[in-house]
Amino acid sequence: MKSKKAILNLDLDRIIEMAWEDRTTFDAIENQFGLAEKDVIKIMRSNLKKSSFKNWRKRVTSRKTKHKKNELNGLRRFKSKDQK
Repeated sequence: MKSKKAILNLDLDRIIEMAWEDRTTFDAIENQFGLAEKDVIKIMRSNLKKSSFKNWRKRVTSRKTKHKKNELNGLRRFKSKDQK
């Protein structure tokens, strides 16, 4: 996990936003920020209210799309190099 000092406020906001999105996988967050799923969970736990974190974990745990790449017949979705 990147050190807390290395994660800028803008990055932290974006990580939380991506983690909240149901269609964004943990793999996408790891590719962009170098954070494993367990690191994202730690960030969410420390930055959300307890009830919000529990609600998020319950939702994420039941979603297959958070835990695997969205692939269609082995093809990955196109993403621009400029897109974060």
